[in-house]
Amino acid sequence: MKIKVLGIAVALGLCNFTASADENLLGYVKGAETLPEGSAEVYQFFTKRLGKTVGHYEALDTKTEFEYGLTNAFNISFALKGMSLDTNGIIIDGYMPKDNDFGWKLSGLEAGFKYNFLSPALDDFGLSMYGSMDYSWVDNHSGQDKDTLSLEMMMLMQKYFLEGQLVWTGNLGFEATGAKRKAIAGLPEDFEWPTEAEMEIELIAGTGMSYRFAPNWFIGAEALYEEEHETEVNLERYSWFAGPSIHYGDAKWWATLTYMKQLKGGGEKFDEQTDNDLHLIEKTEAEWRLKFGYNF
Repeated sequence: MKIKVLGIAVALGLCNFTASADENLLGYVKGAETLPEGSAEVYQFFTKRLGKTVGHYEALDTKTEFEYGLTNAFNISFALKGMSLDTNGIIIDGYMPKDNDFGWKLSGLEAGFKYNFLSPALDDFGLSMYGSMDYSWVDNHSGQDKDTLSLEMMMLMQKYFLEGQLVWTGNLGFEATGAKRKAIAGLPEDFEWPTEAEMEIELIAGTGMSYRFAPNWFIGAEALYEEEHETEVNLERYSWFAGPSIHYGDAKWWATLTYMKQLKGGGEKFDEQTDNDLHLIEKTEAEWRLKFGYNF
């Protein structure tokens, strides 16, 4: 075990890295590196979701996560999630029943793990498995009361090029979700707001590249594809997002800022949306994400 830790340190030294092993170079696509045994890291995520081409839609999602290295290969994590929402002039049958505006509030809990099979620093190609269980009680789209339990499983891949100056990461996985909306009083009789339990499967694929253009600084780009299957309609939605990122990593902390724009989307749409090439019922036109990490 000590030999492996020394090897990682040497390899990262050759790559001229200065931050933690699980440093997030991109905003959405996850890397395969794990924290060393006995070390820990705290993450803070802020994700702003903006626009549905009509009305006003602005949501802020937050995630505060603690990750700990049980071994060099196995990490566990726990997180608190929150959100705020400001939306008006958007009514979507079955999804957004009314205008909503509230400040930040706690919205969910998450527990996760990451297990490393191959280290990108030692084995030329990095491969890890990531899993998480998420429970939330606020609907991520409308802000209405909704109990949701999700299981996410994902393979994380990573490879260094040019002695670590260029880093590729790739993700492939799925998320299984069970959800149940709470009833809302006073809705129009013809408005659909199902309160029976729902089951959905989401397939996820992502890829990204990061390039170190100055000491501690990386510039990158990433793309994310998601599609969701629901029991009654099979393929319910799909979307392509892509965008640039900028990253700074110091010896103890790092920060990443990412902008993602929806390039293409399909599946269910609502009548009032003005761009029919996008999926805007559950997704937005664009997202910003700011992430901080501190290791100790």
